Amino acid sequence: MNASIVIPCYNEEENIHNLFSTWKKTIEGKNIEVIFVNNGSQDKSQDIFTELQKKSTDNQIKVLNLKQNKGYGGGIQEGLKIANGSYIMFQDADLEYNPKEYSKIFKMIEVFNADVIIGSRFLSPEFTRVHYFFHKLGNRLITGLFNLIYNTTFTDIYCCYIFFKRDLISSDNLKSKGFEQHAEILCKLVKKGTKFFEVPVNYNGRTISEGKKIRFYHIFSIIFQMIKNRVF
Repeated sequence: MNASIVIPCYNEEENIHNLFSTWKKTIEGKNIEVIFVNNGSQDKSQDIFTELQKKSTDNQIKVLNLKQNKGYGGGIQEGLKIANGSYIMFQDADLEYNPKEYSKIFKMIEVFNADVIIGSRFLSPEFTRVHYFFHKLGNRLITGLFNLIYNTTFTDIYCCYIFFKRDLISSDNLKSKGFEQHAEILCKLVKKGTKFFEVPVNYNGRTISEGKKIRFYHIFSIIFQMIKNRVF
């Protein structure tokens, strides 16, 4: 197995070193590249990425510096363009999800040759931080609607962790640029793939004051993507 992990980053200078050290231990010895997409950050993120890249003794690290912020989905799309792995995975830079969870996902590939694996914060994880009621309500709503439209049984479609075979999707076919792109990607994957799995993952969600960027109103663009991709 060879894989690419795309990590979009926007003003995450406080988390980069911790993220780097955590995933480095997790993927050591594996054929995995990590693509940091510095999405127009206005802090010292670019300097930190340059420093880490110089210290790296292998070619596992790629850094893509975008001059302007292209939105969360735009950052993902740019990272996909230079990804070489036969599998793709996304990781948020805010460490709400810990890279130590990767081993659960890799096991699904090794044992079942899965097309798509997504994490779930609701499948009896070891822990999950209490978060906003309306965010959880929104998650339940869009997950239920997705399952109804696509005849699936997912429990948490908006978990950050989604791991899939590269040939199931092309960055050129992605149209959305915001948080709704996650829904667009999953819709396309479910329509093309056949083997889907979920694994429980722990969740240490941030509050809005701590930098959380997704908001409840994003639910409307997410629902639009689900319906749009089902019809077309």
